[in-house]
Amino acid sequence: MAVPRWTPADIPSLGGRTALITGANSGIGYRTAQVLAERGARILLAGRRPASLAEAARRLRADVPGAQLETVELDLGDLSAIRDAAAPLAATETLDLLINNAGVMDVPERRTTSDGLELTVGTNHFGHFALTAHLMPALARSTAARVVTVSAIAATWRSGDLDDLMSERHYRPMGAYAKSKRANVVFTRELARRLDGTAHRALVVHPGSAVTNLQRHTSSGRMGRLFVALAARTLMGTADGAAWPSLYAATHPEAVSGTFIGPAGRDQTSGTPKPVPLPARADSPDQGAWLWRESERLTGVPFPALQT
Repeated sequence: MAVPRWTPADIPSLGGRTALITGANSGIGYRTAQVLAERGARILLAGRRPASLAEAARRLRADVPGAQLETVELDLGDLSAIRDAAAPLAATETLDLLINNAGVMDVPERRTTSDGLELTVGTNHFGHFALTAHLMPALARSTAARVVTVSAIAATWRSGDLDDLMSERHYRPMGAYAKSKRANVVFTRELARRLDGTAHRALVVHPGSAVTNLQRHTSSGRMGRLFVALAARTLMGTADGAAWPSLYAATHPEAVSGTFIGPAGRDQTSGTPKPVPLPARADSPDQGAWLWRESERLTGVPFPALQT
């Protein structure tokens, strides 16, 4: 059931809380950071390019005078870089919100990360899996931490089936993206099972459709760019509205751990956040346990338990 008339204006004060947001230099990530900063949260802006992070920090300070923020250089396609970025935070921070927002989409040909993982799933899922694992000590210091992972409507596509997770048998750009977004959902459901009985929550969201850097950088050629332009005039919303599911999942007191949150509007493209149906097999404990094992094996990162 949708929350009647919920908007980010309903978010309570977040003073004293710290949020780390990946991909926070633009689009949905930046808007999420902006709203949380407006409510008093301390923001850790995480991204790959130092210059883009510095510009995002400058904009955020201008948009939210007095904002408490720092930048974290983080390359989700490099497991050693993730470890190095997370280590000082894990040692010293109390992290109340981790918003796994960054992602890549529509990579035209199969490429791999520096660790040999297929690039799309390596960044969108394995990178965030490793980051979350490394940050567990910081999350454990919070009285009620939330991990919010941004998936996509593509998670529901048939091409999102996790067979051939690394696209070794067959590679299609949007098929790899759909798998990575399905993996986000399966990971979150399994994390929620492991957090059961604690005060901590894991939620997964899809933002509907919005024109952000992902679409602007599409590799699908002239027709793909024409489709994006047409969709922008008809179905797609803005990054402001697309951030609502993330903001709802991160802050609403009644947001249920393990829930998939999306927009309530036409074709789930925009509107008030609400729980939406899970993709096929995403709630399977067997698939969750399998993906967890594969993620630990392929990243070499053991996932510690999060205690109350």
